[in-house]
Amino acid sequence: MHRRLQRQFRPIAGVAAAALILSALAGCGTTSSLGSGGSNSGPAAGTDTNVGGLWSGGSKPNGFPGFTRKAGPNDRPTRVGWLSARASHCGFVFDPAQLRAQYFAFEQSYGADSKRMQEVQKAYDYSLEATADRAKENANYCTKERVDEIRPELNRYLAGDFRLL
Repeated sequence: MHRRLQRQFRPIAGVAAAALILSALAGCGTTSSLGSGGSNSGPAAGTDTNVGGLWSGGSKPNGFPGFTRKAGPNDRPTRVGWLSARASHCGFVFDPAQLRAQYFAFEQSYGADSKRMQEVQKAYDYSLEATADRAKENANYCTKERVDEIRPELNRYLAGDFRLL
């Protein structure tokens, strides 16, 4: 009788184990550091790519660890230039030159010397130009989701908060 019950529950235990493994794998994944999921698409609204994903790592809300990498020296200027180009293209009312100057002052306040500031400026300007050129190629670039994604990060930058979260 005991062996018969064991044989009856074996398939159930296998299905339960498979479900547990599949649910664990569902939490795995990575995102692009600049949020460019496709040729003309940005990250989906509500994802952790609003400076998450490769930018911060740590644990995701579901408790599974995120993909992490140490932030590179040009991640921040690339990100700020990228966002400035996106916001300008989508018609946000702000002064891109003032944002650039404010960002460079932020970098200098953290002790960036003249050589480092040249690197920052080069990364920022390249990101700004490349993103602007790419946005011009896509007539449907400014979707509601993309605008909703840009707004909070732009507001944070305009407030002087350029941290990589």
